[in-house]
Amino acid sequence: MKIYTKTGDAGKTSLLGGSRVAKYHLRIEAYGTIDELNSHVGMLRSYELDAAVVKQLIDIQNHLFVIGAQLATEPGEKKVKIPKLQEGDVTFLEQSIDAMEEALPPMKNFVLPGGHLAVAQAHICRCVCRRGERIVLHLNDESDVPTPIPVYLNRLSDYFFVLSRKISRDLKAEETPWIPEKE
Repeated sequence: MKIYTKTGDAGKTSLLGGSRVAKYHLRIEAYGTIDELNSHVGMLRSYELDAAVVKQLIDIQNHLFVIGAQLATEPGEKKVKIPKLQEGDVTFLEQSIDAMEEALPPMKNFVLPGGHLAVAQAHICRCVCRRGERIVLHLNDESDVPTPIPVYLNRLSDYFFVLSRKISRDLKAEETPWIPEKE
């Protein structure tokens, strides 16, 4: 199988189901952003993290592939069989967030991203996830998006924020609070 097909040279691509759309179509932008997020999660996973976090990140990457496949499928397409995101996948994120927060000190300020490369990468994942969520919500205004997807992305960005704090604690990296200057 060749990696290049030349079918996209004129600026169109196919959705799962066969219809052709512009490569800048909102649906393509949505699943392309989810793909970008998945790559950033892969980068985060390449840092020295505890095994439980690595396992969570692999699960998240699998969920992101499911989301991408669902977004890449024509609305109403019944012939294409793809996995579905489940409500339990949202619960998985909530339980992971709750478990991490139990071991973290309460927040008194917002924190500036950074302190360690892995912490900064978790914040990049959070930001790309939020962008993906905004694009998916925009797409949902124009076309049906399966219900768990926006909820999952909303919870996932929270997960990455809490994970950034956990990584800071685990690596003994300093969290820099955001303290607005007074006028």
